[in-house]
Amino acid sequence: MWSCTNRALFQECIQDLIDTPSVQAMRGVTQHVDINCLDHCIFVAYLSFLICRRFGWDFEAAARGGLLHDLFLYDWHEKGSHEGLHGFTHPAAALENASRLCELTDVEKDIIAKHMWPLTLRKMPRYRESFVVSGADKLCALAEMLQIYRLMRVGKKLNFSYAGQ
Repeated sequence: MWSCTNRALFQECIQDLIDTPSVQAMRGVTQHVDINCLDHCIFVAYLSFLICRRFGWDFEAAARGGLLHDLFLYDWHEKGSHEGLHGFTHPAAALENASRLCELTDVEKDIIAKHMWPLTLRKMPRYRESFVVSGADKLCALAEMLQIYRLMRVGKKLNFSYAGQ
């Protein structure tokens, strides 16, 4: 899971995105408990990358879509920072921001727009990679809320740091 080959290939997939100002801005947005949005997205992207690579699916789209899936760039904990219910509206905001950042494939667009399925029932994922990222998002969120990611030392293994770690 944490092999040098996997990490190097993963970094190749996201290299053009990771250092951009808008992606780095996610570092300043709290996501779950004490994890920032960027670290959450890297966790989701890496898990999605591993699953898709294992099955011979489009692991590059999974990594890139996973990284950008929460590029909404507002603090959803603050009242009035956005319109509507965050769980339902942030995929559209993330897709809009990601589309401004780079050219997206159809798979990447689907991943970002539909990662909240099944909460957004009418927006069912079209691609298997979208289902993978949607599932990875929920699994990573649970691991973050239960602090399991700390036991796994995910941040250290992927070379990013969580608040307080």
